[in-house]
Amino acid sequence: MSLAYITPSERFKKYLPKDYVELIDFGPFGKTQEEAGPGNMGQFKELMEEHPMCSGCWMAYYIRLIFASLPCPEETVTIGTAGCGRLAISQAAVPFIYGNYGDQNAMASGLTRAFRLRFPDKTKDVITIAGDGGTMDIGFSMTMHSWIRGERFTTIMLDNEVYGNTGGQSSGMSPKGAVLKMAPMGKDFEKMPATDLAKAAGCVYIVRMSPTNIKAAAKVIRRAIFVAREVGPTFIHAYTSCNIEYSIPTEDVFADAIELGKGRFKFDEYMTDEAKIVIERVEGEEKAARKARKAAKVAEAVN
Repeated sequence: MSLAYITPSERFKKYLPKDYVELIDFGPFGKTQEEAGPGNMGQFKELMEEHPMCSGCWMAYYIRLIFASLPCPEETVTIGTAGCGRLAISQAAVPFIYGNYGDQNAMASGLTRAFRLRFPDKTKDVITIAGDGGTMDIGFSMTMHSWIRGERFTTIMLDNEVYGNTGGQSSGMSPKGAVLKMAPMGKDFEKMPATDLAKAAGCVYIVRMSPTNIKAAAKVIRRAIFVAREVGPTFIHAYTSCNIEYSIPTEDVFADAIELGKGRFKFDEYMTDEAKIVIERVEGEEKAARKARKAAKVAEAVN
């Protein structure tokens, strides 16, 4: 997809679905983060507005935030697999590929290579978004090998610490002792050290967090994508609670996310020297561009 590809001729707009026309006219395509970023959610036509996920689902909130944070949504493809997350990801106005049972990182490996050959003059972002089961259990080998090979795309793990989509089985990412529908005696081994494994496998930018701060979470998403474009694999391990399987009242979901952010999901950011150089350059360029736009507005107002 591209901005030119999705923009219809003016004379054909009246024949197109209203939602599509509004997305082109008032959506985030081709706009800056100040115009259509996380800080302005609700003030522009968003890429994901409806989904069939549970009421109060923290994962659905974070997925919405991911799409609002994309640097270039018109040149982005997402890949997912079986799990709760794909119910929302597939509803977004960004091309989505459904992988079979954990093979999303293998598919992303081929897709990123194909994009670089087919569109050498363009930047195409590929992002895998899957749960803890799809990323670290069923898809473990394909996730690890994509990192070991140094594939340049971003992996986002939606960790609800359970197989929420299939009845409540414990996963490798469930904490030790967790009592779940299909783990009535409590899980008897520790949570897998996902970020340590990512570091050992060669990821160049890694973050573990509970996304309760919109600006901080958006910055992490954008950093991961920018670094993956140039350096190597990036990984975001985000806490996205399952309020159903862990019996968290809807009104307490945010408080739970804050509490976990003080514990096993306390913010932790790792980057290689190469990744740091990219981040400093890109964020410096964005800051300069914001200043230039602000100065232009002031000059226009004065004149």
